Amino acid sequence: MPVKLAMSEPVARLRPADLTPAVAAGLYVHIPFCFHKCHYCDFYSITRQTPQRMGRFVDLILSEAGQWADSPVSVAPKTIFFGGGTPSLLPLHDMRRLLAGLADRFDLSQVDEWTVEANPATVSFDYCQMLREAGVDRLSFGAQSFDTSELKLLERHHDPADVPNSVEIARKAGFSRLNVDLIYAIPGQSLASWRNSLDAAIALGTPHVSCYGLTYEPNTAITVRKRLGQFQATADSLELEMMRHARQRLSQAGLEAYEISNYAKPGEPCRHNLLYWTGGNYIGLGPSAASHIEGCRWKNRPHLGEWERAVEQRELPAAEIEHLTDDQRRGEWVMLRLRLSAGVSLSEYTAQWGRDARNDYAAELAQMTKLGLITLDADRFALSDSGLAVADAVASEFLRV
Repeated sequence: MPVKLAMSEPVARLRPADLTPAVAAGLYVHIPFCFHKCHYCDFYSITRQTPQRMGRFVDLILSEAGQWADSPVSVAPKTIFFGGGTPSLLPLHDMRRLLAGLADRFDLSQVDEWTVEANPATVSFDYCQMLREAGVDRLSFGAQSFDTSELKLLERHHDPADVPNSVEIARKAGFSRLNVDLIYAIPGQSLASWRNSLDAAIALGTPHVSCYGLTYEPNTAITVRKRLGQFQATADSLELEMMRHARQRLSQAGLEAYEISNYAKPGEPCRHNLLYWTGGNYIGLGPSAASHIEGCRWKNRPHLGEWERAVEQRELPAAEIEHLTDDQRRGEWVMLRLRLSAGVSLSEYTAQWGRDARNDYAAELAQMTKLGLITLDADRFALSDSGLAVADAVASEFLRV
């Protein structure tokens, strides 16, 4: 399960002008439209939207972006990520208008990675070509599995053959930076089936693969079905074996684990996600999108209508606003870096915070090393092989409330 971040007292309202001067090196855009709500998904998404509503959505995203024009926060992203939902479900002309509109409102001259998530059943050559010509250089395909029965249980509306077809289309359109998402610990999935999905993903030759253990988030259909006894969750021991097999098999294929769930060829990590994991500043646009600026963290309203009304009133559609204390910021800085294979650099901690992590976390480091859950040397501590199995629990030890 994901680690619950430190909470602090919520703030009633937030304005861009109230924020600390900073440069937002990341931009996230949440496009909530989906053809169908997958049973395991807890990201904010909606189905059965009209072309008119989607066109209006683009208008309002650009209006929200315009609110940052006079802010002390300079939105000059090095990385951009379009997530969802299914961004590729946005009509081609609206997506083109969105891409051009963001370029008009923000300084995109430093962008060195622009990712768009895509469903393997929704891409076309014309769509991919438009994205590439507009500056998008990376696509992420939600394959999840190459087994038909597993896709059916997850309520994914594509066939295994759609994935290689989509990858081929993307390459013909000029994309070389591609990612494939996989899910393991699907009910009924065997280790042999997981091996087959991994091998099918490797055969595509993409420079990045993400592997996520299935989580049962509250209020998702798959969690309700599990509670009703319609299937049994995968045993923890088998899930751990699947994770370890993925690390071994992908490493053999030249895709090293650089984060708990992410694997890449040399030079091909997702730079946008690395910004999150290293505590950088980023702005999120769209319903439910998250932002972080120098310890101020908020999430947009996770409801399309409420988000629309706020933007129409020229308000930042922020909710769940937090101002983190210095202790909380340091703890989250450590927690996020523990997700990375490189772990926590003691010298970087000192450079960032002017403190010694060995003093700040003396008790935690002593306990975790004694239990064999982290390794500690002269300038670094990181999760051990045993620690990977309980990574979230280890990371939570360093958080401050």
